[in-house]
Amino acid sequence: MSGDLWPLHTFRFELTFQPEPLSGSGPEEAPVDGAFSECTGLEATMEPKAIRVGGHNLGAVQRAGPVSFGTVVLKRGLSSGERLARWFMRVTDGDYGYRCTVRIRLKAPSENGGTQTVLTYKLERAMPVKFKAADFNARATDVGIEELHLVHEGLSLED
Repeated sequence: MSGDLWPLHTFRFELTFQPEPLSGSGPEEAPVDGAFSECTGLEATMEPKAIRVGGHNLGAVQRAGPVSFGTVVLKRGLSSGERLARWFMRVTDGDYGYRCTVRIRLKAPSENGGTQTVLTYKLERAMPVKFKAADFNARATDVGIEELHLVHEGLSLED
């Protein structure tokens, strides 16, 4: 049986951020460091256009319409790094052109004992639209989780 037919485990993944500022934006620096424990919202939806054609009595003809992309939500354990919040604040302070290309790489065990990338999703011109700091509770024993919500202008699968 071919290895392409086996399901992939989605718990091994990494994200990389490559600054891609639009013209007029400030200096480039990678806005994020560290790892993420969860990544959701990798989705694209195409809204079909129904066109009525004269003489075609079996219903409307379907054509491709505009595509919209879901908001990607990244979650990670709270760390001393402030870069997630700083990226969000930079955009809300007026640097709307500060964008990043985000790559989400799904990893699988390799034959030599390490890991290899088996799938890479690419988000074009991602921009943060929501930052959520960890909740503080003196009685809790949980790890603090912070969130970053990203909108983007394109989702593709890289080779």
